Amino acid sequence: MDTKQDSSARIIDYMAKDYDSLLASMKKVIPQLIPEWKDYDKQTDFGHVLLQLFAHAGDVLSYYQDRIANEAFLTTAKERRSVIQHLKLISYRLATATPAAARLQITIAATYNGVVRIRKGDAFATPSTRDSSSIRYEYTGESFDLDCSTLAIDSASGNKLYEIDIEQGKYIREDVLGTSDGSADQTFALNFSPLILRPTDSTADRNEAINRDIQVWMDLGGVIDADWRLQESLAFSLPGAKDFTLEIDENDRATLRFGGGDTGAAIPSGAVVKASYRTGGGASGNVSAGTITTLADAPALNTIGATVTNPDAATGGSDRETIEHAVANAPKVFRSQNRAVTAEDYRVLALKYIGEGKVRAVATHWNEVTLYVAPPGGGRVSDVLRENLIKYFFDKRPISTNIEVDDVEYVKIYIDAEIGIESYYSRLQMTEKIQAAVADLLDFNNVDFGEIIYVSKFYEAIEKLDGVTYVIIADPRRDGVPSAYDAPGKIKLRDSEIPRLPGIDINDPASDQPYVAGLNITRLVGGY
Repeated sequence: MDTKQDSSARIIDYMAKDYDSLLASMKKVIPQLIPEWKDYDKQTDFGHVLLQLFAHAGDVLSYYQDRIANEAFLTTAKERRSVIQHLKLISYRLATATPAAARLQITIAATYNGVVRIRKGDAFATPSTRDSSSIRYEYTGESFDLDCSTLAIDSASGNKLYEIDIEQGKYIREDVLGTSDGSADQTFALNFSPLILRPTDSTADRNEAINRDIQVWMDLGGVIDADWRLQESLAFSLPGAKDFTLEIDENDRATLRFGGGDTGAAIPSGAVVKASYRTGGGASGNVSAGTITTLADAPALNTIGATVTNPDAATGGSDRETIEHAVANAPKVFRSQNRAVTAEDYRVLALKYIGEGKVRAVATHWNEVTLYVAPPGGGRVSDVLRENLIKYFFDKRPISTNIEVDDVEYVKIYIDAEIGIESYYSRLQMTEKIQAAVADLLDFNNVDFGEIIYVSKFYEAIEKLDGVTYVIIADPRRDGVPSAYDAPGKIKLRDSEIPRLPGIDINDPASDQPYVAGLNITRLVGGY
């Protein structure tokens, strides 16, 4: 037999990876390998069943091979734990959920002149309903005594008013994590999640962040050692340094890791490890004005019969960082080396802090950079967020550069349209679909600073809906003074402006009827 010919006849297609191609590949070589087997293609043949089982097993193994290969690269990884491990290589931590912040107004009777103790951790909440649970907010500053005799009486309400800053979440005053056995590299998991941990880098800011977000101490027979400090890594911790690191897994479970030997100090044997920290956060905390009205855990205020409310909406809350956001933002943060030099550096570093909001950085002077910030989901910048952002950039900016944080300018877009629909479509249902299509164009997640709003996009969004026969758009315009770049068929926003839907902004509860989602259907022709 010709060896060359025999060899070519037995070539197996090793690129076959799915069930059908694996089964076909095995059947193709059977006549050369087992010529006496003639019934291998019959469904009733036991050998055919074995071929199907082998093809199925090969299909499963090929799937796992592809998944393993995908998870080996940041841009193709789908598992959150894989992305966490990849980003460790460039010292980038996936952001935890960010708490919303609000200014809380406390109303005290005009006749009360005593002293009220405002404690760190005093809690307030939105009322719970049948469809949603209450959302908890806390005062996160240092405890202080409020002398009500020094407060002026508000002429409008006839009561005394005082305001404090509050943040969404729950303060865990003392979490007992476990007892040390004296060995090196011990780990202790926090008992509550999700942990709120905001990014910070400088030594001064890091210590402040520990006091605000997480603090760890050891209790050894009543002797308290609270000198332990959070570090990004123990690699540069000297022997005996009281350092620890924090790891957060894909399920938002946080684990503390301590050192020993050449990297940091080991915890003394018998020491009880304790921690205080805050949990919570998320976009659900971005509630409307006048909704935080419950005294959840504020004994002193309860005693004097005080009431509370938030005059403005709570803003700045965002869910934990998504894989997509991290994959897009982490390389930019790495290139900046946590140093803000260019406008893009300021933008990506600010996004690392606030989460999935929007930021535009503009050099407004030779030594001044202005950050226009739209918190996640929209809304205004709270005083808490503004102060924290300025502190965050303390060690990242050139020493002579000043940072200003300003609100974006939300611009309402108005569209008047006549729309025709097929006679067999419901007018009510089509109206809802048309408004939803226009709302999607102006959704916060789909717009950015300084965009050009093309009227043709509204035509495209409406005309592609089933049942729409024609669209005539008249008088597209923006709220306020037109831009110098506005022209027929387009609206050009300024660098500090973002378009928004009329009547739904959480800071502007007034409805701009009849402009639902920015669209006023002046005439709807057809339908039933």
